[in-house]
Amino acid sequence: MGQTRFFEFDAGDIRLHCAEMGVRGRPLIVCLHGFPEYWAAWRDVMGELAAHYHLVAPDQRGFNLSSKPEGVEAYRVRNMVADLDRLAAALSPTRRFVLAGHDWGASVAYAYAFFRPERLSHLVIANGVHPAAFQRAIFEDDGQRAASQYINTLRAPGAEARMAADNYRRTLKMIAGFSTTHWMTPAEERGYIAAWSQPGAMTAMLNWYRASPIIVPEPGAPAPDSPILSLPDEAMRVGMPHLVLWGEADEALRPACLDGLARYAEAATIRRAADCGHWILHERPGWVAGAIAEFLAADAA
Repeated sequence: MGQTRFFEFDAGDIRLHCAEMGVRGRPLIVCLHGFPEYWAAWRDVMGELAAHYHLVAPDQRGFNLSSKPEGVEAYRVRNMVADLDRLAAALSPTRRFVLAGHDWGASVAYAYAFFRPERLSHLVIANGVHPAAFQRAIFEDDGQRAASQYINTLRAPGAEARMAADNYRRTLKMIAGFSTTHWMTPAEERGYIAAWSQPGAMTAMLNWYRASPIIVPEPGAPAPDSPILSLPDEAMRVGMPHLVLWGEADEALRPACLDGLARYAEAATIRRAADCGHWILHERPGWVAGAIAEFLAADAA
């Protein structure tokens, strides 16, 4: 059941390269990766769940083998939500599905939950942030503001050349800076470098940051008006059963990111792992898979 299969999906203006495990027709879990990863971020977790679910992990637009449209505008979150909606409609047209996201994949997952709540049975987030809670943490928590300064670095002109230099040395260093990378074997590293080396990939990946409305002021600077925080709470409410899996050793996302979540997801279940960090999918795949299975089973009982 844990054997990986691949398919190409025509999402209209782009094509998505997708990995899948499990049997089609079983409950669907769509798994969304973040930066600077690709579908394989979820590989080990998918393998743990494949006996009972149909799991699909697309390379999101701009990443690895999926299409890489030009320009920052192509990476507004509404486009990724549309990609996901078309994919889910093809895979599970009449049945609600489970959506799981990590890092940037969590941002897309939250946006989808806001816009298409009727399509989701459950929302699972692994070391990812609700956009309003994240923006508020950046503005109000000095530790999170400091931790988020890398976003401005990745948005800067010429960032793609710097991140690709010396066989992606800075990109690998950034990954290591977010939490332990004992999982980054030579074979894993080769897979990542191959994904980053796809024509246009690094610019497309960085355009996710450039397109984001998240504002990261310099340390000590006053917080400006925020387009995210100007939205009504109801527009960012999470109504479906919601699980958050949180590696507490995350150096990129600090605990303040969770402080405001209850404002938007009153019934969220938060499970914490003290012995792992941002790369929780790699560091504790068995724990992640077990927590997801337990969460889904409890709701079905």
